[in-house]
Amino acid sequence: MLHICLFEPEIPPNTGNIIRLCANVGAQLHLIHPLGFTLDSKQVKRAGLDYHDLAKVSQYDSWQDFCSKHVGKRIFALTTKGVTNYTDIKYQNNDVLLFGPETRGLPQQIREDIRICELIRIPMASSSRSLNLSNSVSIVAYAAWHQHGFTSLC
Repeated sequence: MLHICLFEPEIPPNTGNIIRLCANVGAQLHLIHPLGFTLDSKQVKRAGLDYHDLAKVSQYDSWQDFCSKHVGKRIFALTTKGVTNYTDIKYQNNDVLLFGPETRGLPQQIREDIRICELIRIPMASSSRSLNLSNSVSIVAYAAWHQHGFTSLC
């Protein structure tokens, strides 16, 4: 199974869209608190449509809490500070794709954590700052799924 992890997400519709994405690609979603909203907010529900019951969503109090429950998994941190393109990774069962908050990205202490196996990036035009979070998750999740012939990463 592919694991999508959002570190302190801030914008409800992005998380709702990612819930829907995870349900459709068979990925598990992990949310690290604090969240900038509640999961039962109207905006999250609207963006996730009726996929909330189909998605596997877990929540964690902190980065340390998440890591303690996912020992041994490869964690790829998506960041504009990454050097390796997301297409250069050979994704495996139980890989974690870690994304930071929309307004500030992953903090330095997370990017430098020894549990991060690689900082990866999505190429963009040089004049661009960043992509929308839910778009970024979609790009990389589908790349991983494509590598496995659109079959489960289980």
